[in-house]
Amino acid sequence: MRYTGPKVRLSRRAGVPLTKKAVRYFEQRPYPPGEHGRKTNRRSTGDYGMRLMEKQKLRWYYDVSERQLRRYWDLAVRKEGASGAELVSLLETRLASLVLRSGLAPSIYAARQYVNHGHIAVDGRKVDIPSYLVKPGQVISVRQRSRSMQPFVAAAEGIHADERTAAYLSVDLSELTFTLLAKPTREQIAVPVEEQLVVEFYSR
Repeated sequence: MRYTGPKVRLSRRAGVPLTKKAVRYFEQRPYPPGEHGRKTNRRSTGDYGMRLMEKQKLRWYYDVSERQLRRYWDLAVRKEGASGAELVSLLETRLASLVLRSGLAPSIYAARQYVNHGHIAVDGRKVDIPSYLVKPGQVISVRQRSRSMQPFVAAAEGIHADERTAAYLSVDLSELTFTLLAKPTREQIAVPVEEQLVVEFYSR
């Protein structure tokens, strides 16, 4: 199942801020949530617990279910590159992930909602599947009828954009469009996860 509770709580469980909004809250409460959160020693976690947590962090960061992540893992191991890097690259090329990375949405949850509600088009055609895997060369845009909505007016002003555009994207926020230039490499993807531990989790 996909987690639907407070998002900052996930960051505190993971030990790292998983969203931009969580950064400020995490600085105030950098310990795990719950009654005994302050007393929890993350360093005492065993090998299995560490691998499980890295896998969970990856799930939470991209807002995917356990079944979905397992499916992406099965795809990644069939590819020629390192399985961990291929897994992260697959997750990064999900339509919802790229809508977030381009600066069109403030969070992965908003990006997912924008896609679900039919506001996003790929090569001019509406796509309402957040897990749609975007291919290099494809152009993603906010549909014309949605551009006057407040969230997209804000996006066009660069409110949600990162300081530096991802190297694998060409973004024109004023036009609310972006293009995936090439398959992202692991070095280009800013995800606070040690994917080798995820590989070890699935390979056990």
